[in-house]
Amino acid sequence: MRPTMFSRRDFSRAIGQSLAFAIAGPGVLSAAKAAPDDAPSSGLIHLNFNESPYGPSPKAREAFAACAQSAARYPDHKYKEVQDALAELHGVARENILLGCGSTEILRVTDAAFLAPGKNLVVAKPTFEAVLAYARVTKADPVKVPLTADYRHDLARMAAACTSKTGLVYVCNPNNPTGTIASRDELAAFFERVPPTTLILVDEAYHHLADDPSYASALDWHGKYPNVVVARTFSKVYGMAGMRLGYAVSAKQTIAAMGEHILTDNGNSAVLVAVLASLSDQQHVLDSQSKLIQTRNWVNAELAKDKRRFIVSQGNFLMIDTGGDVKPIIEQFKARNILVGRRFASMPNYLRVTISTQPEMETFMAALRKIGPASAAKAA
Repeated sequence: MRPTMFSRRDFSRAIGQSLAFAIAGPGVLSAAKAAPDDAPSSGLIHLNFNESPYGPSPKAREAFAACAQSAARYPDHKYKEVQDALAELHGVARENILLGCGSTEILRVTDAAFLAPGKNLVVAKPTFEAVLAYARVTKADPVKVPLTADYRHDLARMAAACTSKTGLVYVCNPNNPTGTIASRDELAAFFERVPPTTLILVDEAYHHLADDPSYASALDWHGKYPNVVVARTFSKVYGMAGMRLGYAVSAKQTIAAMGEHILTDNGNSAVLVAVLASLSDQQHVLDSQSKLIQTRNWVNAELAKDKRRFIVSQGNFLMIDTGGDVKPIIEQFKARNILVGRRFASMPNYLRVTISTQPEMETFMAALRKIGPASAAKAA
C-alpha cells in the first residue's frame, strides 16, 4: 500500500485554503456546506453554459495549485509572458495582444472604445448578447439583422447595414446559440465590403470545435484589415471558464484604443500561470476537442435517428427544435437534475444543450425521449 505523503505543493495548497477561510470568516464554511442547487458538486448534469466537462490541463491544475507563494505580488511579469506566448502562437507582436477578464471583457472594452451616442452596433439576431448589453451603456443603437433561413449570419445584409454611423459590427463565429458558421469565402467578402471606419469584432470562443472544411479563423486576415479584432477565450476547450481569461488580437493601434478601457491588473496570478501551462500542453486541447466532437456527432446521429429537427452545430452545444415553447421543457429537465440552456426569445421552440461527456449525453438523450417523444418531434 502506498504510504501517505504530504508534499510541499500539498502544504502550500492547505495553507492557502486555511488562509482563505481565516480571512473570510466562519460564514464561509457554512456557505461551502450549503452549496447552491446549481453548484457543480450538487450532482446535477450541467448542459447549460457551454463549459468543457474535461476541465483544465493537468499541467494547468498543477500551476495554479502551486501559485500561492506569488499571491502577494502583482503579476505584471506573468501578464507579459502570457502576451508573448499568445503573440508567438499567432505569429504577431506583443502589441497586437490584449488580455481580458474572460473574452467578455474584450467585448466590453471594444464597445467602450468604438461606440458612443449617435453610433450604432450591427449584430445578428440571435447571437451572443453580451456585446449588446455593454453597448447599451454607451447609448449606441443596436441594428439586428435576422439570421438566414438556415440559421447562419447573413453577412451580406450585415455589411449593407454598416454606414458611417456604424462604430462596430459583431460576428460570433461559430455563432452562439445556433452553432452555425460563416465560411472563409463569406468572411473574405464581408471584410472587403464593410467600411474601414467600422470595427469588425469576430468572436471565436468556439473556434477549436469547428471542423467544417469551409471554416476559417479571422486571424487569417490579420495585417490586411486593421479594423478586424479577433476575440478568443480560455473558457471553452481549455476548460477554464471559472478562471476568467480571454484575449484580443488586432492591429497595434486598435489594441491601444481598446487598452484605454481595460481594467488594470485584470489577469490574476493563478489564471496567468495556468494559461502558460495550458499553452504548453496542446495534447490536452486536442484530446478535449476530439472527445467533444465525437460526442457531438453521436448526439447528432441519435437526434437524426429519432427524426428530430436540430441545427447542425460547430460549437460544443446544439439547438434542438422541441415543437413548442421550450420553457416547460427546461423545467422538466431540471426536475431530472439536468440543467439545459435558457429560452431564446427569437427561437422559443429551440432547446440549447451543451455537449458534455458521453455518459452525460446518454442520460440527456434518455430524458429527452421521455420528455419529448420522437413522435412529437416528427410533428414539429
